[in-house]
Amino acid sequence: MLAELLDLAGKGAPLPRAVVLAESAADVSATLRICRATRTSVVPFGGGSGVCGGVELSESAIALSTRGLAGLVDLDPTALVATFGAGTLGIDAERRVEQEGLTLGHWPQSVELSTVGGWVATRASGQYSTLYGNIEDLVLALEVVLPDGTLLRTRRTPRAAAGPDLRQLFLGSEGTLGVVTEVTFSAWPRPEASVGQAFAFARLSDGLEAIRQALRAGFRPPVVRLYDAAEAKRFASWCPDGRALLLLLHEGPRAIALASLAGVGSLARAAGGVETDSAAVAHWLEHRNRVPSFRELLERGLVVDTLEVAATWDRVVPLYDAVTQALREVPGVLTATAHSSHSYRSGTNLYFTFVARPGDHGAMAACYRECWRRAMEATVASGAGIAHHHGIGRVRRDVLASEIGAAGVGVLRAVKRALDPDDLLNPGVLLPDASEVPAAR
Repeated sequence: MLAELLDLAGKGAPLPRAVVLAESAADVSATLRICRATRTSVVPFGGGSGVCGGVELSESAIALSTRGLAGLVDLDPTALVATFGAGTLGIDAERRVEQEGLTLGHWPQSVELSTVGGWVATRASGQYSTLYGNIEDLVLALEVVLPDGTLLRTRRTPRAAAGPDLRQLFLGSEGTLGVVTEVTFSAWPRPEASVGQAFAFARLSDGLEAIRQALRAGFRPPVVRLYDAAEAKRFASWCPDGRALLLLLHEGPRAIALASLAGVGSLARAAGGVETDSAAVAHWLEHRNRVPSFRELLERGLVVDTLEVAATWDRVVPLYDAVTQALREVPGVLTATAHSSHSYRSGTNLYFTFVARPGDHGAMAACYRECWRRAMEATVASGAGIAHHHGIGRVRRDVLASEIGAAGVGVLRAVKRALDPDDLLNPGVLLPDASEVPAAR
């Protein structure tokens, strides 16, 4: 996360006690058994693309790399099932299934940097999620090594009622409950047609209403992205000042894609949308993963970060107003903007970006933390969810109780104690300190 770069400026990152390059689940199991016997902390490491401080090494810990657990394990085009080693880069997994006329349908911005095991660990979401689903919708089965070295495999079945779903225990666990070694996906056929569409709206709320109506009616364009006026102007200079911009991509069999194009278009116009050049969608597709690095921005004296939250439809507009206002009140903040990029029948996410120039390098870390603090407070006060797809890591762990309550934190602690009683697996991540959580009532 950005705070790590600010804190480490001029110091250099600490080196772990050792680095283990695992090449099999057996290697992971042996490593965890040794570390439990010697009471040595272990930090699982995939692609290292996380932005919430979920991976932080120390001189007393072992870094356990899963990158050697890469490649296709098996593929069944008839059942639409593909299994990969957890260290497989997302883009490599996607390119492999494309050879069989399939797609995973999972396109996070980090697809060229992140691993499929990392997607599971952080409960990730991709840019085409409105149709294909988030990672929890795409995972069919998991292989996980538990903290004591035991291997757990879930059954490959499209659905089960065999007690609680153990896959969900590890989705979003951020390497604290086990190390994912294999991921089995339920894949999709590659779409026959893909058609872009764009609308400008006088108000962000009008664009949100168009999305709500489209999802309510049953349409599922894979890409549904609504930018507020400031982001729209930055993204597409030709977009009229003061207008929000909605980008849509319709995919699937040609008849379905064209029906979605017509149906969603009609709803967008009814909500006040003015159709504009669909070349904006092609522009987004070409540039969607090109962003400057944190380090580049810091060298220019800028503190820039993003945070993603989610809310039901009745709370989205108040959430947008509250968070952008809270961020703009932080001294040094130049701009606070947002877009919606993942929508559902009952609500949507908001992906905020803030840019600050504190003026003094020594004040950058404090400015960054104050932006996060105020944004999280405004999110909680709005009744929204504190994290949509980047996870908790360290940057959000102190507000986790506001999301799941003291009782929820207690449940997670009980699971952690049962699986990892010595707190050796990725310590300091996800769970807040006991002193920071009010007692359950």
